Amino acid sequence: MYGIARWYISTQADKPLVLGTSFIPAYAESLGLDPQETMDALIKDVGVKHFRLVSYWDQLEPQQGTYDFSQLDWQFKKAEDANAKVTLSLGLRQPRWPECHMPAWAASRQQAEWQPQLEKFIAATVDRYKNSPALASYQLENEYFLKGFGTCTNWDRSRLESEYGVVKRHDQRHTVIISRSNNAIGWPVGSPRPDEFGISIYKRIWSPITRKYFEYPFPAWYYGFVAGWQKIFTGKDMVVHELQAEAWTPHGQTMAETSLEEQNKSFDAARFRSRVEYGKATGMREIYLWSGEYWYYRKTILHDNTMWDAAKETFDTQRCIQ
Repeated sequence: MYGIARWYISTQADKPLVLGTSFIPAYAESLGLDPQETMDALIKDVGVKHFRLVSYWDQLEPQQGTYDFSQLDWQFKKAEDANAKVTLSLGLRQPRWPECHMPAWAASRQQAEWQPQLEKFIAATVDRYKNSPALASYQLENEYFLKGFGTCTNWDRSRLESEYGVVKRHDQRHTVIISRSNNAIGWPVGSPRPDEFGISIYKRIWSPITRKYFEYPFPAWYYGFVAGWQKIFTGKDMVVHELQAEAWTPHGQTMAETSLEEQNKSFDAARFRSRVEYGKATGMREIYLWSGEYWYYRKTILHDNTMWDAAKETFDTQRCIQ
């Protein structure tokens, strides 16, 4: 495993590092933030040039056949104006709780009824943004086969295959990424075979079983092995779609209900810097930090600049290197 990891890391070393962050307006609002102000701050103050955005089905098609892309439109406009790039999440399962964002009008229907509507929505989303100069790639579904998290109940591989076909029929130019979960066992040998794979990396979490914080013991090279073995087996590259850069709250608590002192037990500015170095040490050269809204929340709502300053330092350093 270590040998494969070192081989993979060495083969990626000369590639430029792409560093970005996730951004979800609904989460910013839940933290008491203005979403547009938050994205502006990430672009202008921190210097973020790569964003992972979402297209929640329940938000963008609140009534069957009626699309409202206004929220995603302004995000793309800000990205375009800043010459930033976007990886756009598609599908039913997308980042952030409850993971599966199904509109109320579809929730009571059988899959045979809602799946065609979902695919129409995916096609409409792709058609709307495929010609944007900001678009770099798509992420299709989010950790699709992860059964231990979220409200999702459908893991039908044929649905994922069908959705992949929809995206490719409507846009053959842009990369399609399918992500695997944090430490899931197994190899991505089934279909569909995407252009690239993604992975989530979380180090320190709250265990509802022990009611304590737990840190995964895996060294960075372990993920280099995961990416390297996949590269050998499939020929496909891997990106870090979620690298933990946000506190993990105790079970049942929202971020707003968790004190700053408690948040720091799982994530603080020192861990921010450490996690970025950990991500780089995996060898993967495209890394999206999770999550930019949280850093701004710490700064503006909790009046703690340490996380924001760590983010600015990280992105400033990256620009200097480039």
